[in-house]
Amino acid sequence: MILTTERLVLRPWTEADANSLFEYAKDPEVGPIAGWPPHKNVDESLDVIRNVFNGTECYAICEKGNKKAIGAVELKMNGHTDMTERDDECELGYWLGKPFWGRGYMPEAATELIRHGFEDLGMETIWCGYYDGNEKSKRVQEKIGFTYHHTCDEVPVPLLNEIRIGHTNYMTKEQWLRRN
Repeated sequence: MILTTERLVLRPWTEADANSLFEYAKDPEVGPIAGWPPHKNVDESLDVIRNVFNGTECYAICEKGNKKAIGAVELKMNGHTDMTERDDECELGYWLGKPFWGRGYMPEAATELIRHGFEDLGMETIWCGYYDGNEKSKRVQEKIGFTYHHTCDEVPVPLLNEIRIGHTNYMTKEQWLRRN
């Protein structure tokens, strides 16, 4: 499936995206704040496309008129998230290459994926979280209407072998309908 917004195209990842994924995912300011280490090479990025970005609702973010992947946005369904065990709930995850920060792309992409989740996939609640200190992610969630749920002081971050403070937010279909 391909989703579009005013400025963006959200499309499935392909192996041909490995070079652009590596270009942005190697930046130490992108992955670690979200809980994953910078990519070391294109082969690692290809492996991520094959084994991580292979979810049914995982999309490459591209600017309209340019097929180059600049980030990712995903609805992690039951069985692929630890935020819920319900089939009518999912988790929103996202990241964006640093050259594209500050343009409003992530709220735009996330808003479209949330619409898709509620309208097309029949979700009743969408969860989203961020680690303490990730102010950009916090701000995206505030802008698009998520509500604070709880904070956990000891969240394992296995890819970085760390324990962090995690904040969890949510949006119900009812809340979304009131905003739209």
